[in-house]
Amino acid sequence: MYIRQENLFSFYDWFKMQAQSKLEMLLNTLDLEPYVKELEKFYENRKGPKPYSQETMLNCLIAMRAENIVGFTSLVKRLEHDPCLKYIVGFDIFDRVPSVATFSRFFSKVTDTGILGKLFDNLVNIADEMDIIDTSAVSIDATKLEAYEKSLPKKRIPLDGLSADWGIKKDTDGNNIRWFGYKLHAAYETKLGLPISLALSPASLHDSQAAPDLIKDVHGKVKLKPEFYVMDSGYDTQALYELIRYTYQAQAVTPLNNRGAKQPKAGFSFNGTPICSAGFEMVYWGSDKHTNKFRCPHILGKCNCPFGSAWCSSSNYGMVVKTNIHDDIRLHTVPHRESANWNKIYNKRTGAERGFGLLKEHLGLESSLRVRGIAKVLAHTQLSAVINLAAVIAVNIQDSEQQKAA
Repeated sequence: MYIRQENLFSFYDWFKMQAQSKLEMLLNTLDLEPYVKELEKFYENRKGPKPYSQETMLNCLIAMRAENIVGFTSLVKRLEHDPCLKYIVGFDIFDRVPSVATFSRFFSKVTDTGILGKLFDNLVNIADEMDIIDTSAVSIDATKLEAYEKSLPKKRIPLDGLSADWGIKKDTDGNNIRWFGYKLHAAYETKLGLPISLALSPASLHDSQAAPDLIKDVHGKVKLKPEFYVMDSGYDTQALYELIRYTYQAQAVTPLNNRGAKQPKAGFSFNGTPICSAGFEMVYWGSDKHTNKFRCPHILGKCNCPFGSAWCSSSNYGMVVKTNIHDDIRLHTVPHRESANWNKIYNKRTGAERGFGLLKEHLGLESSLRVRGIAKVLAHTQLSAVINLAAVIAVNIQDSEQQKAA
């Protein structure tokens, strides 16, 4: 006769002996108490069956995104077959798992309260206080999100500014990409590529139209006010340069979009470099507050002028031209556009590209989008961003504790 031997340890004893999982570290980093209390207000003075723990349900959403689980159906199956995950999020291993419909209703409630946006803002504040993020330069960009709902012809799309619609943009090879859905606009700090402000719009909204609200949110949120806002040529508008310079005392670092112009402004090249009387581009020689300085290219050995330097100036230093950004705030930037310093700052735009790549490839921003309507899609993006920030904060806390222990 085969007699089954009793386990030396119960499941709970065995679990406590295991090393802390990444998900546990993540959940321990998040202070969900104020958001749980806000969710529990829905059940005050309500009759009916006792609801599931709101903290446990919120933990399930976080686990779904952290574990890259696609949809509530997959989440329920995973909880039913993975006692460790079930226990980590707060269920007893013998508890009944909530239904797909229950999770769907809970996500609707989370969306209505806006708690994921509040949690995201709180994590940005924590990362800022811990000096994890560097906001001296902020990268702003947008990325496409295809809608989960069925596409509609243009003439049937409501003109309410909230419904999914058709968008078009160019890929890295210059080819047009067309999609039905939304556009996620985001501001990223440029040290680690962490999101610090998010906004969602129908796909047809131009990138530059969403930028002012992002900039306002960033400026009011972080302790180190940005000196530079780094954006691609899609944000090259006069109004945006003026807003960034005169309202926020910062500089837009954006390539010029010549929009098919055949000739640059008289006396300048397309990038704003002065042209000398012999027709050569002058040499950038540094900036001072609102002014860029340029020197004679012949004196500096950059060209062989047939007239020599004396034709323009009797000084051995050669002719000097200064440009002031207030003369043409779009054409003249400090530092000068396409100079070494300008390129160094502009290269930080990759912070947004890295950030979007991480959210899409590892945090389910695109592959796990299974909700409809702009409010729920925004909550979906906020959840992905919350996991991104919380993971970095958790690692920094762990590193700090290890350093203290050593």
